Amino acid sequence: MSIEQQFIAAQAKVKTLTSKPSNDVLLNLYGLYKQAADGDVSGPKPGMFDMVGGAKYSAWKKLSGTTKEDAMKKYIEQVEALF
Repeated sequence: MSIEQQFIAAQAKVKTLTSKPSNDVLLNLYGLYKQAADGDVSGPKPGMFDMVGGAKYSAWKKLSGTTKEDAMKKYIEQVEALF
């Protein structure tokens, strides 16, 4: 199975979790997903009153420079660690 296929499978698998992971884990998964799907962060950071948007932006931004393949691998590993 290719890394892309594993990444897609991990996206489906994470939706089957029976308990919600911590916010830190969710933000890390979000950042890894966005880095793998869209590359480095783009656009302005959300305003200070958009705390959730700001946290997501920061989680993605800290992964800038990570290759698409590495982000996919880390996402897959993170999802597997939750099961």
